[in-house]
Amino acid sequence: IFYTAFTQFLGFPKYGDEYKMMGLSAYGEPRFADRVQQVVRTEKDQCRLNLDYFTHHSKGVDMTWDGGEPALGSIFSTRMAEQFGEPRAPRAEIRQRDMDLAASVQLVLEENYFALLNFVQKQTRASRVCLAGGVALNCVANGMIFDRTDFQDVYVQPAAHDAGTSIGAALYVQHQILNQPRSFVMRHVYYGPEYSDTEVLSEIQAAGCQFHKLTEAELIGRTVEQIAGGKIVGWFQGRMEFGPRALGNRCILADPRRKDMKDILNSRIKYREPFRPFCPSVLAESAGDYFETNYPSPFMVMAYKIKPAMRDVIPAVTHRDGTGRLQTVEKDVNPLYWKLIRRFGDVTGVPVLLNTSFNENEPIVNTPPQAINCFLRTRMDALAIGSFLLIKSENDRISQNRTAFAETGAA
Repeated sequence: IFYTAFTQFLGFPKYGDEYKMMGLSAYGEPRFADRVQQVVRTEKDQCRLNLDYFTHHSKGVDMTWDGGEPALGSIFSTRMAEQFGEPRAPRAEIRQRDMDLAASVQLVLEENYFALLNFVQKQTRASRVCLAGGVALNCVANGMIFDRTDFQDVYVQPAAHDAGTSIGAALYVQHQILNQPRSFVMRHVYYGPEYSDTEVLSEIQAAGCQFHKLTEAELIGRTVEQIAGGKIVGWFQGRMEFGPRALGNRCILADPRRKDMKDILNSRIKYREPFRPFCPSVLAESAGDYFETNYPSPFMVMAYKIKPAMRDVIPAVTHRDGTGRLQTVEKDVNPLYWKLIRRFGDVTGVPVLLNTSFNENEPIVNTPPQAINCFLRTRMDALAIGSFLLIKSENDRISQNRTAFAETGAA
């Protein structure tokens, strides 16, 4: 509630926009921290809000689902404006005050986060901690756990937000109701739908696209050739990911070595705010070569400092504060994606790919028709879908028609 209220105050009103304020915080100085500290405090195992700054407890929370998207009403009171000035209007210019306030909120979140974690650690003397809840998706704070606490092992549930309650419900029944022993370890998130090459080919042909049918080795080689050549590639393989991150199966991939790639992606496909970072997928065995912390982060929920000598090597995935929200890719968890990154490393010397979710300004693509449509109506250069590779230059006519069709607002 603390983080959401300030997210709304800074002009990011959409449900789940907290990651935007987290990204913005790297651009500011925490000069409001002393005032933000008055809003929340942690005492032992309790986090307490100063309710003068909130309305959820007195007026309730308005939430609607019109159009299928959750919309949360404002939960901060007029006291917020008295202390920090007028709220930023959505899409208004981002001022230095906004950056500094975001930095202050992030700092205070970290202070309370680590106060809670350290209390738990001292009470239990445990060396391992498992985290869930929306705040557990704050990868900036998570990346500091080893430095700011005595925990030596950390597991962050990959769908730590509300969707993860489905996992908790299932495990509760399994262990508490049915009294089954604990054995399951969630090492991956690939629980969504997958599609056969027959289904994919049918959709490619229905769209009228030119394509290349390739072996696995050919697909990897041709895809790496595209990425290393500065092209942007859609990567649609296997089962869709569960949770908030694209982790190698529904991704847009690009070359992290290109300093201009972030701007290219934003201008051609993503249209994201410039302060939001893109993320690196790195071979698990190579993470220590690029990051100061060499601890697995398979679910992209940790931001580690990139080694200073490597920041100019992978500038497209290096955030303003010198961190990268990495995904460590293990061969036995996602063999195809691992092979792709390994091949890119063989060709370029850098076993890292820029990985962002496969979408434009929409939910992540799920089905082959959605992937093909996104490929055709955006300025994506290639699409690797199943065993097939589609090249934009070979589908220019269809692509131009699809773009015009989308711009008319036709269904």
